[in-house]
Amino acid sequence: MSGLNTIENRQDVASLVHLFYSKVRKNEILAPIFSKHIKDHQWQLHISKLTDFWDSNLFKKAGYKGNPVSHHIKVDKAESYKIEPTHFGIWLQLWIESVDELFQGEMATQAKFIARKMSTGQYIAMWNHRPDIFK
Repeated sequence: MSGLNTIENRQDVASLVHLFYSKVRKNEILAPIFSKHIKDHQWQLHISKLTDFWDSNLFKKAGYKGNPVSHHIKVDKAESYKIEPTHFGIWLQLWIESVDELFQGEMATQAKFIARKMSTGQYIAMWNHRPDIFK
């Protein structure tokens, strides 16, 4: 990993988010779900919002406005409650792969830690909001 940069600012976060979503949009499992809910003309806004999210979480500052839990609950419902831990596992693997391709150091480790925690929390929140027949 020598020669990699550390995550130091919003520009670094933006580079990471762009790389990550380029992988998501090519993934045979995740791409169909994402493309159904984020149209081509909406990707720029989505990436900007997720850059805000990660910038806020990594650097402990205000900036992100949104409710990822409610959004994931809506997507799960629209997908007939078929989003499973496997989907979040693929998402997490792509995130960690993206972090490791670009960065090293404490903030890179923190980005992976936050993603692990978030993926678990998002799935549990979705599952808890499913109708009983889908649990």
